[in-house]
Amino acid sequence: MIPGSFAYHRPQSLAEAVAMLADLGDEARPIAGGHSLIPMMKLRLAAPEHLIDLAGIGELKGVRPDGNDLVIGATTTQHEVIGSDQLAEKVPILREAALLIADPQVRYMGTLGGNVANGDPGNDMPAVMMCLGATYHVVGRSGERRIPARDFYKGVYATALKPGEILTAIRVPVPPAGHGYAYQKLKRKVGDYATAAAAVVLTMRGAAVATCSIGLTNVAETPLWAEEAGRVLVGSTLNPENVKRAATAAERITAPASDRRGPPSYRTKMAGVMLARALASAASRARGG
Repeated sequence: MIPGSFAYHRPQSLAEAVAMLADLGDEARPIAGGHSLIPMMKLRLAAPEHLIDLAGIGELKGVRPDGNDLVIGATTTQHEVIGSDQLAEKVPILREAALLIADPQVRYMGTLGGNVANGDPGNDMPAVMMCLGATYHVVGRSGERRIPARDFYKGVYATALKPGEILTAIRVPVPPAGHGYAYQKLKRKVGDYATAAAAVVLTMRGAAVATCSIGLTNVAETPLWAEEAGRVLVGSTLNPENVKRAATAAERITAPASDRRGPPSYRTKMAGVMLARALASAASRARGG
């Protein structure tokens, strides 16, 4: 289908974009890569009268260090995430997850900010950001707020963003040197949303898990931080019994929909399977494997 008519705006600064969004009100929507909003407009599930294109705002792009964090501009594309030596060295799970998003054509245009901001439970980066303990910078007429990724998602396409606010950057704490990581995703075909996926970031002390954080994708109305699943592994080895306990704890918090990817019981079980695979890969990397 063809979207309804709309006015197109291309501000050159963040201040101009924020003012424009406030002035135009509920009938305006910001857009970056467009891979979430445009399909909804084509299906007439969204019909904004004004599109505010953020692509011309240079301050919303790129990666910069800030203390022990990396700050990634919201309009940085998935392709740029994949190509960033800084991210590959410091937070390699971002590259691993980005390579599993859709296909190269989408990754050339789709932005990191767009992926995390719109509240689509099928998007891959929100669970990864929850796993990493990331924080989102958002700006509106009243100034800047910082919202933990773990507090940002409220429901399907529902987030903590207030009317008129724009997500401008993602602040990611750099994991300790020698950490293990993995993003495991089950999907029906290249380019599809996950049937279920799991993100893991952990550290090891000898044979035992010292720290462990787990995120789950597309097995509930929001991305999930599986706090209890990570907690049960701390201080233990990753033997089959402990991995099963963690998978059971993760499965317990899921509530997937029934769709073409399978019934809820199957998708819940696959969340546990993806977690077990991610734990094995992350532990191997932490051990230098």
